[in-house]
Amino acid sequence: MALMSADPVVLDCGKTIDEISDYLESGRAPYDAEIETCPECLNALDALSRAGRLSRELIAADAADLPEPSENWFHGVMTAVRAELRAGRSIPLSHPDPRVSMTVTEGAVQALIRASGDAIEGVYIGHSRIVGDVEVPDAPIEIDITASVAWGSSLPAAAGAVRRAVSEALAQHTELNVTAVDVTVEDLHRPFPPKDTA
Repeated sequence: MALMSADPVVLDCGKTIDEISDYLESGRAPYDAEIETCPECLNALDALSRAGRLSRELIAADAADLPEPSENWFHGVMTAVRAELRAGRSIPLSHPDPRVSMTVTEGAVQALIRASGDAIEGVYIGHSRIVGDVEVPDAPIEIDITASVAWGSSLPAAAGAVRRAVSEALAQHTELNVTAVDVTVEDLHRPFPPKDTA
């Protein structure tokens, strides 16, 4: 199902989320080199794939007992994905040559946060927010994350696993001075079959 919105979200590269969604829906065929080689487009493809997988899993798990999720639920997921696809602020990276200026986008860091949290069994990240002045090197930064956790899971253990995974990923891939990773469990869902790790 292609995303249709009154005001299409346009990535910094010029592609719209609708174009990316249509390309994903077509099975990524015919091959589009412009999309397949663009980091922003690849980030959008990954986010839309995860959102689609989550939607299908939730519907399949709840179909026997519960009414279909409301349009508001789908809208909320897609709103979070759209927000994270925007480049956002530029986060500086150090380089030994002072003439070289390198940055990573806030959107790329949010994609890293989502991927790290979603990798935890029984957890799906709802929204993430980077709080603090990321444009100033070494400024204290807090990460706020919302998540859905499988029914029957230990909520403190799940939140702790997300906190550790996100902290480790940010330490490995960024230079952010992360002082806190706050995880709020906003929803519970039925347990799914184990995530495919292949």
